[in-house]
Amino acid sequence: MLPRIPRHPHNARRRSIHTIQMKKLALLCTILAAALPAFAADTKLEGTATCAKCDLGIAEKCQAAVVVKTADGKTETILSEGNDKAKALHKEICKGGKEATVEGTVTEKDGKKTIAITNYTLK
Repeated sequence: MLPRIPRHPHNARRRSIHTIQMKKLALLCTILAAALPAFAADTKLEGTATCAKCDLGIAEKCQAAVVVKTADGKTETILSEGNDKAKALHKEICKGGKEATVEGTVTEKDGKKTIAITNYTLK
């Protein structure tokens, strides 16, 4: 039988501290990655604000939408999320679109872009 070599107690403690530090770092990275969209800057869109149901016919119920021109000259429709600013904008543009500048956070889900409007101005 081979003699047992005692472990140095400082090595075990050093490994334990290193493991805890790595777990804290991984947790911090996960939290930051999850919080990153919350700190996304507002996007400014310039185009025509109009009703997605009455004017465009692409929605089941009235909803504000912004029609913008992309860099390649095509038009893109971005629907608004149902917050107070979007409802106020919709009241002004239903039954006829108006040129507008709309600010908010643009997100894409299932190939459709939406904007959470934080501010808008009609021209």
